[in-house]
Amino acid sequence: MENFFSWVMKPIPEDEVQVWMNVNNIITEKCELFYDFCTSLIMLISETYLGDESLPNETKIILSDEDKKKHFDWCWETTINSFKKENIEFNDRGDHYDYFLVFLTEVFYNQKNMSIRNSLGKFFEELFDRDFPFTKPDLDLFTEVYKLLDKNMSDYS
Repeated sequence: MENFFSWVMKPIPEDEVQVWMNVNNIITEKCELFYDFCTSLIMLISETYLGDESLPNETKIILSDEDKKKHFDWCWETTINSFKKENIEFNDRGDHYDYFLVFLTEVFYNQKNMSIRNSLGKFFEELFDRDFPFTKPDLDLFTEVYKLLDKNMSDYS
């Protein structure tokens, strides 16, 4: 078990990371674009979400799962449309939508621990930071998010 933890936590040497990026056709400029997409979505969700039941408020309104999904959909569409204004087009729906919906439902909307919720921006910053050392799980997650967004970006963008 100790060997497994060492393997999971061990940073991958930069030259191996570069080979991985080349083999997976990962382009630096798209990394920056996809980071911008993720942080735009996260910031919009965080700044506009009013259903935080853990914070005291006057109305004591708790959002239903349906309302949470409607909020996510509004933030998703707003983010997609913001990028369209810059002639960067992502598909409105697809496996990228499904991925972020499930991820953010668990890590944001249904998360009771505010420090986890508040760390989402930092999470994506570190995930897309090429100067931050990658572990094998980091690299796998980075590649998965990159490929989801790349596959769902319109060809004429």
